[in-house]
Amino acid sequence: MESILADLCGTSPDDPLPVWVHGSIGHCFNQLTLNVIPHAILAAVSACFLGTPRSGSRVPCRPSWGCRITTSFILAVLFLADTIPATISQQGLGPVYLEVLVNGTATLTWFTHGLALLILFRSSHGFTKGPVALAFLALLPIPSLIIKLVWYYHNKIAWSPAHPATSSRFAILCLQLASLLVYVIGYLFPTTSRQDFLSINHSWHQGQLISEPGIPVSDQQRVAEDGESWLSRFLYVWMNPLMKHGYQGKLKQPQDVYVLPRQLQAASVCDRFYSCWQKAAARHQVEEETVSLTSPIIARGDGSSNAPDNLHHAQKPVRLFSVLHAAFGLRFYSLGLLKLAGNLLGFSGPLLLNLLVNFMESQEEPLSHGVLYALGLFAGSFLGALLRNQFTYEVNKVTLMVRAAVISAIYRKALRVSSSSLTRFTLGEIVNFMSTDATRLVNFCISFHEVWSLPFQFAITLYLLYEQVGIAFLGGVALTLLLVPINKIIANRIMMNNQEMLKHKDTRVKLMTEFLSGIRVIKFYTWEKHFSTRINACRAKELQKLRAIQYLDAVCVYLWAALPVVVSIAIFITYVLLGHTLTATKVFTALALVGMLILPLNSFPWVLNGTLEAKVSLDRIQRFLELVDQDLEAYYALDVPSGTAAAMEIQCAAFLWTPVEEESTMATLELHIENLSVEKGMLLGVVGKIGSGKSSLLAAITGELIKQGGRVYICDLERGFGLATQEPWIQSTTVRENILFGREYDARLYKEVVEACALSDDLNILPAGDQTEVGENGVTLSGGQKARIALARAVYQEKELYLLDDPLAAVDAEVANHLMQKCILGVLKHKTRILCTHRTEFLKKADALLLVDNGRIVKTGTPADILPLVEAFPKSKDMDKREKEKAPDEQGQEVAVETEAKESTQNNHLIHKEEEKKEGAVAFEVYKAYWLAVGSGLALSILFSLFLMQASRNISDWWLSHWISSISQAANTSVMVCSASLPSPHLLLFSVAGLVSPIQALDTTPVPSNGSLDVNFYLIVYGSIAGANSLFTILRAFLFAYGTIRAATVVHNRLLQRVIKATVTFFDTTPTGRILNRFSSDLYCVDNSLPFMLNILLANMYGLLGMLVIITYGLPWIGLVLLPLAALYFSIQRYYRCTSRELKRLYSVTLSPIYTHFSETLSGLCSIRAMRATERFELENHLRLEQNQRCLFVSNTAAQWLDIRLQMIGVVVITAIAGIAIIQHQKQLGNPGLVGLALSYALSVTNLLSGLISSFTLTETMMVSVERTEEYTTDIPTEPQDKLIQVAADWPSQGLVEFQQVVLAYQVGLPNALDGVSFTIYPGEKVGIVGRTGSGKSTLFLALFRMLELKSGRILLDGVDSQLVGLEELRSRLAIIPQDPFLFSGSIRENLDPQGKRTDAELHEMLEQCHLWDAVTQMGGLDSEVGERGKNLSVGQRQLLCLARALLTQAKVLCIDEATANVDQKTDQLLQKTIRQWFADKTVLTIAHRLNTILDSDRVLVMQAGRVAELDSPTHLSQKDGSLFQRLLHSGQQ
Repeated sequence: MESILADLCGTSPDDPLPVWVHGSIGHCFNQLTLNVIPHAILAAVSACFLGTPRSGSRVPCRPSWGCRITTSFILAVLFLADTIPATISQQGLGPVYLEVLVNGTATLTWFTHGLALLILFRSSHGFTKGPVALAFLALLPIPSLIIKLVWYYHNKIAWSPAHPATSSRFAILCLQLASLLVYVIGYLFPTTSRQDFLSINHSWHQGQLISEPGIPVSDQQRVAEDGESWLSRFLYVWMNPLMKHGYQGKLKQPQDVYVLPRQLQAASVCDRFYSCWQKAAARHQVEEETVSLTSPIIARGDGSSNAPDNLHHAQKPVRLFSVLHAAFGLRFYSLGLLKLAGNLLGFSGPLLLNLLVNFMESQEEPLSHGVLYALGLFAGSFLGALLRNQFTYEVNKVTLMVRAAVISAIYRKALRVSSSSLTRFTLGEIVNFMSTDATRLVNFCISFHEVWSLPFQFAITLYLLYEQVGIAFLGGVALTLLLVPINKIIANRIMMNNQEMLKHKDTRVKLMTEFLSGIRVIKFYTWEKHFSTRINACRAKELQKLRAIQYLDAVCVYLWAALPVVVSIAIFITYVLLGHTLTATKVFTALALVGMLILPLNSFPWVLNGTLEAKVSLDRIQRFLELVDQDLEAYYALDVPSGTAAAMEIQCAAFLWTPVEEESTMATLELHIENLSVEKGMLLGVVGKIGSGKSSLLAAITGELIKQGGRVYICDLERGFGLATQEPWIQSTTVRENILFGREYDARLYKEVVEACALSDDLNILPAGDQTEVGENGVTLSGGQKARIALARAVYQEKELYLLDDPLAAVDAEVANHLMQKCILGVLKHKTRILCTHRTEFLKKADALLLVDNGRIVKTGTPADILPLVEAFPKSKDMDKREKEKAPDEQGQEVAVETEAKESTQNNHLIHKEEEKKEGAVAFEVYKAYWLAVGSGLALSILFSLFLMQASRNISDWWLSHWISSISQAANTSVMVCSASLPSPHLLLFSVAGLVSPIQALDTTPVPSNGSLDVNFYLIVYGSIAGANSLFTILRAFLFAYGTIRAATVVHNRLLQRVIKATVTFFDTTPTGRILNRFSSDLYCVDNSLPFMLNILLANMYGLLGMLVIITYGLPWIGLVLLPLAALYFSIQRYYRCTSRELKRLYSVTLSPIYTHFSETLSGLCSIRAMRATERFELENHLRLEQNQRCLFVSNTAAQWLDIRLQMIGVVVITAIAGIAIIQHQKQLGNPGLVGLALSYALSVTNLLSGLISSFTLTETMMVSVERTEEYTTDIPTEPQDKLIQVAADWPSQGLVEFQQVVLAYQVGLPNALDGVSFTIYPGEKVGIVGRTGSGKSTLFLALFRMLELKSGRILLDGVDSQLVGLEELRSRLAIIPQDPFLFSGSIRENLDPQGKRTDAELHEMLEQCHLWDAVTQMGGLDSEVGERGKNLSVGQRQLLCLARALLTQAKVLCIDEATANVDQKTDQLLQKTIRQWFADKTVLTIAHRLNTILDSDRVLVMQAGRVAELDSPTHLSQKDGSLFQRLLHSGQQ
């Protein structure tokens, strides 16, 4: 070093850098320290700003910036110019090389600085003066220039014509100083204030596509990171205000966190991604002329001809991976450079440590060397920390981009994919693509750089090992390589089990979804046991795989833990066998290197595993993205047919639900339409029996089916359709939002629509009017309300063509009549309408009718021709006459009837409570619950085995240092020579970790004083300690795996038991997604993630303790430094944990809406597409995603904020140890062995500190899952499980039902739904229950089945109070046919008789009775699948299946709730007959909407506003003037 400096400066090697020469500062010192160093710093800092993103708005030109930028470039030119005379003139200031070095550095610096200023000027900094630090650093070279000026003045050679070169250099020097002066003046020039800057920034942000609509960007909502200085970026100073808010508990909403930096915003990320996608698609489509215009995501081109075989199999689909690579690849791969630099700096630690220990052992080396090594340790660890931190931060940013791109691509695909190809995946699977699979892809981004950096570290370590022990290292390596295939086998087994486990998990979640969606029916039929058995069976299979995974994992962990010992012993044996002698230094160094070898080997399988998992997920998503899109261009004919009046025309077309190649698996309906033309403005009725293809016809019109040929023409195709589906799709938002469906609010139109759809009364009753939130799928509304809201939504869209699929089914006669008159024949009278319905009495006003059967149009004609063919259609008796007679007061009464209360409205107050977000730290109770789930004894033994493992590891390390010390005492001289000659990179010696047992006791081992030290003795002791360690390790691994699986089992069982017993109210007020979340992601966490994190946390805790013991034992003085640092550490981590916890919770809370919205979209796909709302939904998805990404980004950054602070603590510890060691060495106190031990432990201190916090925080986060499951296992309201009396086996044997003063409300504080209801129904009586929608009809059934507990009053069955009977008994003795036909996936047999109590013959007979046997045989008999939610059957068939199910119960009391709403007249009559025949001697209660279904009942019960209004025989009531029943009868027959 000295000689290099001497050569450069032209001085003597004894004093290479003199500070004072001839009365002034030495020239060489001036140039190097006052010129080169400041310039280098300025260059480095300026370079940090080169990546600042440009501002969105135009920055006005400001003189101060222009001045500084110009000056910088002028200075670069001046320094470059100065090089020429410096090289020419020999007589000058100093040697040529020095001048070239100085001027070259300066030129480069000012050029970089100028560029940085230019970029800053165009960024958001342009509104301010820019970072102060830059301006300050630019002034640092001034002292050096002034010293030079003074030197010229002293030597009086400023202007000598004799030396033109010198004179020109002086001139250039003056210009340089002048330029710097101009620079300073430019900086001091006034510019706009920070306030202006903020307002400009905000206005720019509000103009963004994705800023939250309607949320003003407040001061906290500053944009993260954009426009921050380098210092702020490296140390995350910009996060401080947020961390403070978190600590003060002010982070309550997602709006409280920063807005994403510009480059991370969903809009810009997706634009980039889709443009890359389009380029890729264009490349793939060179052979195709046109790129399908309908979809930006292009899967397979559908060909533009109608022939189905024209799928271009030649054309390759776009690969998701290649698009991600094109969009984010460059940025992602370039981060590898940061990683590389960080890794190399990681090696500097052990090398310098080795030099330092050698320095301490030798008495010869000068002190300056020791100081240099200590400084080197400081610099290496400091820079390494910075680089690694920035690397993680940048990678996190890329993963955010990938996540946004993948999630939006999946969502976008789902909106565009054709319905037929979507059936290949269940709803659950598709939602899983977005949750699980997208997450795995993101995790891969994190592990990708490990894939190359681990082998690289491995190679370097091997080389260093070779330097130490020569060829002997191959012995150890061979052993290591042997383990790799074993590990691969284990990893493969883990992989296989993992896939199996996920399959079982999918099945379980699917079952759970069905269980939750049909919870009412399941409770009515008391099938809870059946379902819980099915779910538990799935869970058992899942746990079996999990057990296998955990145990294999334990083996893996053990193998890697035992490896270092075995390998090092193998190396030593080989070394000795080769005829060398072992010395302590060799042992020491080899051990350190083997320890370093293990790390890359250890993590490599996991990295590979992550990569493989990502590959599986990528393929799954790829399969989804390759599904065929809806190709509307190929589907519809775009040319107008000759008769222009047609609104729609279909000719010679055939349609299928499933593609031909898949058809073999199940028979589906085909639709053939020879010729169908609908004129503009006509009302076309479609009739036909159940399953005849009415809904399929509408699906064919909207383009949801596969067209096999023919042409379909729709006038005004871009406008879309007004579609009201048979099963109304309702979004979980307010009623008004549901109706507006994204259109502007137009008060007049809105009022008209609400009026026409008979919703005014309902809205008056709802707690918040049309601002009332409805639950998921509209759970809080009655069937009729759902249907009317869906109809209102369609009408409000003002389309030209309306497709109405039985909107009249779920409403009573009066309302149906209103809808027909005011809506279908009223508001919509000028539109084209296609109406499918079973209620033929309303079709008389239609312009034409189609009779559909078995997928073909059998006949078309006027209502007069067709209606007689549709069986049994009630005759209207002298209706007109009565109409005229209606008295004025009666009309007044009618209004009163209409404003009755509405039963399910009461649920409406219950609307979803916001998901609870617990505040503050995870409660101690939660940890206690988990501890108990594991079992106290087991938990304690796990902790003890950990203690033993840690202690044995630390003792083995201490034993080594003891060995080295005894050697250096015994043979100081020989060791010195040996150490000095081998700058061995040892002493990353000791594996990171440790707890230590009392060492003093061991310290008394007598040290043999003779020179021939017994290496064998030390090795044997070392080997036995290591053996004990590996024994404890395996013990701990297996105990831990066993304990966590036990906990997972307990948690699930408790949760499931509790949810199954929950009240119906709980399910009505809690969205399914929220409950499912507990069973999917929260349980996954308890199964997998929590044990994993907990394991790491415990290892870190014990490791840190062990390390502290070792360090303080080796260097007691370090205690002085450790105490303040510990206090600092504690405060930083507390600050961080509060904020981090809040951010994680915000992240979780914003995550659910993404999935809920996605599953909602999937279930309403037909409606969204038909009404052309796909773009709006995509934007909504973006907004939800952006909200979530904001929380995730800030949460990740908070972790980096912490990391950099901890790394700095680590740097201080290392520097302090090195410093103390040097001082001790000077005072002749140090023990080199112990110092080496302490330092080698200290090198890993930061990893341990940050590992401890991150694993603690992560464990705490994972514990939130336990907290959430605990919350459900303890807090949900459950149904009373007690059984006060034992009833006879055949109870109720007669079927006598008595209501005595029954009062019931849906929830405390709500109006009563039943208000003092009393009536008696005698055994075997058939009673019809009627009343306006919401008068409390269905509530009677809920009360009878004890779905809701009564406030007061009693319900007696055969004289027994139902409150006293056990719930299961009560419900199993009654039968019900509920309003919504609920089927679960499974065979028809399972659906009819889940408990398996009936024989096939009985089932066959039942299906015959319900006229379903033909349909069932066609599907493939009793064992054929009904599909998810019974999707292989039409709605009517599902209803019949539910009837068959009720008939099988053979109960004495049967309740029918509008069971025939979706059934055609003919089937309806058959059903009535079946019910009469089978239930001749039983009591039947029927809630009816079509009054003709109950005209033959014994008595009619008329409900009004939760009270019994009338109860008498239908003949009496219909003749009694002014009776409510009479009026209902009339309105039904208009």
